[in-house]
Amino acid sequence: MAYEVLAVRYGTRVATKAESYLNYHVYGEPDESFEMDYSFWLVRGPQRTVLFDCGFDAEVGRRRGRTTLVDPLVALSALGVEPDGIDQVVVTHAHYDHIGNLHRFPTAEVVIARREYEFWAGPYGRRLQLAHSTEPDELAHLVTTREQGRLRLVEDTLDLAPGIELVVVGGHTPGQMVAQVAVDRPGGGRGAVVLAADALHFYEELERDRPFFVVADLIDMYRGFDLLREMTEDEGRLLVAGHDAEVRTRFTRRLPGLSGELADLVVPIAGATDPKEDR
Repeated sequence: MAYEVLAVRYGTRVATKAESYLNYHVYGEPDESFEMDYSFWLVRGPQRTVLFDCGFDAEVGRRRGRTTLVDPLVALSALGVEPDGIDQVVVTHAHYDHIGNLHRFPTAEVVIARREYEFWAGPYGRRLQLAHSTEPDELAHLVTTREQGRLRLVEDTLDLAPGIELVVVGGHTPGQMVAQVAVDRPGGGRGAVVLAADALHFYEELERDRPFFVVADLIDMYRGFDLLREMTEDEGRLLVAGHDAEVRTRFTRRLPGLSGELADLVVPIAGATDPKEDR
């Protein structure tokens, strides 16, 4: 089973290296600003449509100084996908910029790591150094989703569907997940897209071994880096970082059939087709 994988950039901000990397001063380098993207990822095949994360709520983003480029549901609709057409929403982790629109998918199964869910439902998830990247109402909605019988908890790994594997790595949050998705290679044969989400905010983290500043377990974060290297060492395996503007230059194709700003916001990673053909 091979899938189409799209990265949808829905938000942005200007960040600095000093505020983004853990203990940046130890590198002895001057600070600099850079563009930080906010994305979610759409994975669809002949029999299944899976959304990996769902973006921040526009008002929450405004309060936190983030710019919304497009409403995630508007972007999905332009891609021929409505909320009731989403089979599953995979929550890679429960920070505000990954679950802010979860309530807008009332029929989808929600998939999250067990230790991620249990941590944020427990007492330590309310401690400020960990909780500053979450919203209480959004975490409460995860509990509601479980009460509705729509929450699926992942232990360590899960074959979500043929060709879609989830792996719990921790590090950034206690139950941060990454995904490996089977795709067709342009020259023929089978490859894979590794959706790192926030196990890798920026490619520089992996290339220069520099952890992000928000970290629940530093050793697990380093282990996550090592795993991502292993998962992408073979030819035909594509690595997608969670917040790096370089995704737009590493994957240069654009999806035909999209108008206006969406033409620049949707980045086909693999197997993309014209969305008009799916309607």
